[in-house]
Amino acid sequence: MSQFALPLALPEDGGDNAFIVDASNSEALRHLGHWQHWPVPAALLTGPRKSGRSSLGRLFAGRTGGTVIDDADLSDEESLFHAWNAAQSSKIPLLIIADEPPPRWKIALPDLRTRIAATPKIQIEEPGDALIEQRLHRHFGAEGLAVPQNAIDYLLKRMERSHYALHQLIETIDRMAFERQSRISLGLVRDAMNALGFIDV
Repeated sequence: MSQFALPLALPEDGGDNAFIVDASNSEALRHLGHWQHWPVPAALLTGPRKSGRSSLGRLFAGRTGGTVIDDADLSDEESLFHAWNAAQSSKIPLLIIADEPPPRWKIALPDLRTRIAATPKIQIEEPGDALIEQRLHRHFGAEGLAVPQNAIDYLLKRMERSHYALHQLIETIDRMAFERQSRISLGLVRDAMNALGFIDV
């Protein structure tokens, strides 16, 4: 996987919850690392669920002392409006996390809609092959399990490229390996993908 020069330092714990950087999220990480240069002290981060956006928000809050509002599109609009104004007054950065940006995020409050329109927007994309492979190795490696390369090649040719699909697949492989008390094999991965409807066998 490529290495990126990222001003927002990442933890070196190497655990399953560590944030993995690739082309799908490196621009978002870069932008968050330059928060002192934002035109307003707020940013809107959008991206798919299970993409690590909440983990990135916690990292941002820990590194900057900033405020993070997760699932902002489900939050009270008046509260979000006041949080945005407070960030402007205090100059303490505010990171707003939502599924999608406006206009797909329907904001009813006109004053909030205006402020979100003026807020820089950054996005996490769906994962590429390298991130999928590294997530698999990191998760199962932490459990002392190896994922054979033929199983990875098999799933990369067939699975949906989404963070949520990857999350489902990891959970299903975990469960099947535990139930069968077996190592991870091509056959087990094939069964997991079939159980999820990713393939038709």
